Amino acid sequence: MALEQKLAAVQTPLAPAAVGPYSQAVRAGDFICISGQLGLSPETGELVPGGVAAQARQALANIAAIAEAAGGTLSDVARTRIYLTDMADFAVVNAVYAEAFGACRPARVTVGVSALPRGGAAEIEADLWLGKGQG
Repeated sequence: MALEQKLAAVQTPLAPAAVGPYSQAVRAGDFICISGQLGLSPETGELVPGGVAAQARQALANIAAIAEAAGGTLSDVARTRIYLTDMADFAVVNAVYAEAFGACRPARVTVGVSALPRGGAAEIEADLWLGKGQG
């Protein structure tokens, strides 16, 4: 079976279009891999104003919209990866992240990077599990 037949792209107009040759997300069976989301407005394609907190909040809203398009929610997120251009923003992004996920806390890694596309301060990617069983 060809790779294209095993995987399916997930797209929604409620999240910004990809800024390169990739999908917003890809379904692989019960897994949904959501590409890194900047704090881009779906309406304008531009970074939202308000600094790193606003960008992280918008990135998580974009992830939620893509998760919903795939049939899931933020409570289905198993793992996230956060990229920050300034690790001094770690606590600010943690607070926004805690608002979004509440008691449902996925596994996570946070790394510092020298730059992000479009001059973003934060980028977040996520993997969801939509399986019915416990493993």
